[in-house]
Amino acid sequence: MFISGFTIIRNAVINDYPIVEAIRSILPVVDEMVVSVGDSDDDTEGLIRSIDSPKIRIVHSTWDPALRKGGAVLAAETDKAFAQISPEADWAFYIQADEVVHEQYHAAIRKACKQHLHDPEVDGLLFDYTHFYGTYDYVGDSRRWYRREVRIVRNDKAIRSYRDAQGFRREGEKLRVKPAHASVYHYGWVKSPQQMLTKIKNLDSLWDEGRAPEQHPLAAAEAFNFDDYDSLRRFEGTHPAVMQARVHRQNWQVEIDVTRKHFKLKNRVLHWIEQLTGKRLFEYRNYRLV
Repeated sequence: MFISGFTIIRNAVINDYPIVEAIRSILPVVDEMVVSVGDSDDDTEGLIRSIDSPKIRIVHSTWDPALRKGGAVLAAETDKAFAQISPEADWAFYIQADEVVHEQYHAAIRKACKQHLHDPEVDGLLFDYTHFYGTYDYVGDSRRWYRREVRIVRNDKAIRSYRDAQGFRREGEKLRVKPAHASVYHYGWVKSPQQMLTKIKNLDSLWDEGRAPEQHPLAAAEAFNFDDYDSLRRFEGTHPAVMQARVHRQNWQVEIDVTRKHFKLKNRVLHWIEQLTGKRLFEYRNYRLV
């Protein structure tokens, strides 16, 4: 069994992506790691090279500004990186620049890959998600955070990245998947208020084509306000080993009241049902569990 890892990255230093931690978190699982480095305004490539692993293979890409609208460039770049993995790969493990896999799941992931290796009815593996918000101490527990997504797929080039690299589909059809019995820790919303503002402005250029910087809704802001949440809870687990140094370097404080819930009536009822039963009614799923 051969597993290829792959990811895309651009301006990792400017946007303070935990890309080094993301890559290191799956290196023990994969046999090779393809890192597609886009044209950057910082030393992103040097950052990747600092990992110094023989498994890593850096490829280069120029992001097409014509595909900015709707984040389509992210899917296009993901497909380009996917095309670069070894032809001998059975599985392709995709990790985004702000996603990290806890080492406690490594054995389960390889076990799931091996278990379904020769089952043609299984197109990929589905991961649970833990979304951190504000600091490393809080996670989202409402419907606004997606619960699961596909991160391992067959090495089948008919499979393509979907929308803004949310997940994958084959010729427009949802993939048939089995659980990976593992969780991805998503750290995209954990930054200092100043760094979060910088990242949002930079990323929004991939969705809002043609808008001048002074027209951005946050143009006059000096820092990001982390008050925009409906429900959070304190994180009671442990962070991946590769994240420990970054967590300890945290030098900001965000005051969050987890008892505060901001729901409209419909979402309040749906949230209550989910907390009581564990079922998320009317959930959007970009996959088919088989």
